Amino acid sequence: MDGQPAWSKQEFEQRLRAKGDRYHIHHPFHLRMNAGHCTREQVQGWVCNRFYYQISIPLKDAAIFSNCPDREVRREWVKRILDHDGGEGDEGGIEAWIRLGVATGLTREAVTSLEHVLPGVRFAVDAYVNFARTRPWQESVCSSLTELFAPEIHKSRLAGWPQHYPWIEPEGLQYFRNRLSQARRDVEHGLALTLDHFCTRVQQERALEILQFKLDVLWSMLDAMQTAYGLPGGDDVR
Repeated sequence: MDGQPAWSKQEFEQRLRAKGDRYHIHHPFHLRMNAGHCTREQVQGWVCNRFYYQISIPLKDAAIFSNCPDREVRREWVKRILDHDGGEGDEGGIEAWIRLGVATGLTREAVTSLEHVLPGVRFAVDAYVNFARTRPWQESVCSSLTELFAPEIHKSRLAGWPQHYPWIEPEGLQYFRNRLSQARRDVEHGLALTLDHFCTRVQQERALEILQFKLDVLWSMLDAMQTAYGLPGGDDVR
């Protein structure tokens, strides 16, 4: 792409958002789950495996924080760590996810022990954290932009799960309610940083590759789960 003019910020943003067609909401496992066609065991398996992702997000964000020399960026980015780890008066997203697991009928220990995390899920998540630790912080910020597509998936769960999975205790869905506002805030910040930093055509193409990498991480996690829990009556993870 050497010599080609950079896209305008508007066109660059449109190309980033167009990657939403490859977001994991379109994975067969997700389509099945959001349509209410998953068994209790499949939902529980998804919750257990996604927990490994949830506890790794603050590690990813801490890596970005430690690699970033810009104090103003760090002041904003640290909010992400607190969103997951919690703070005074806020239990945080990790605790909310554990409560989701309990609401599906899992024990707290079944979720937090990580004994049900599939090797493919662990490999994909670890690759994402390692990317954040070893790449320039601006690239790691860009990799977080799958948040562009997250609010819709949270909305769909809140709208459909109470009808599809009435056996899930309603208070367990609080994680998704919390992320509706948090994800929008995070998107605004991460997108602005990305649009400002990746300003040549070569850099913009690199940004699209980075976002695709993160999309592949999320898709690979569901591939592993589809293999393990793809049939009704799969392994009982309780």
